[in-house]
Amino acid sequence: MESIFDKKVTDELATRVSKLTPETQPAWGKMSVAQMMAHCNVAYDEVYAPDKFKTATGLKLWFLRTFIKPMVVGEKPYRKNLRTAPEFLIVDERTFQTEHEKLLANIHRAHEDGREYFEGRLAPSFGPMTADEWSNLFHKHLDHHLRQFGV
Repeated sequence: MESIFDKKVTDELATRVSKLTPETQPAWGKMSVAQMMAHCNVAYDEVYAPDKFKTATGLKLWFLRTFIKPMVVGEKPYRKNLRTAPEFLIVDERTFQTEHEKLLANIHRAHEDGREYFEGRLAPSFGPMTADEWSNLFHKHLDHHLRQFGV
């Protein structure tokens, strides 16, 4: 899988995000383009605003690590209309420009923070993750939703 720590990959993702407009429609799903970008920003909030999330423990953490994490950070692409975690649901309307700017900033910040920043960084749902797992999560998630919106 392509790495967000590669500038070329980061630039490609940012270019694709920049092609979105307030009028861009999804090929599947119910989210508006602004909701989709807000949804993608939640993944970055897990790193940059972890106090927003309750950290999984006990049996829930074991279940998430064992069954969900491999799907989230693995190489296999997400299926269309895959169910999302409650923390990632965006049901209210969002402002395109605000979410667009935040997503671009998050994409660039993750690249600039680099592999060392993410190595061993705690994910509220999965516990500590490697830099490669974080990269896969960000890239795979963004790619899925950018394809959803045709960019």
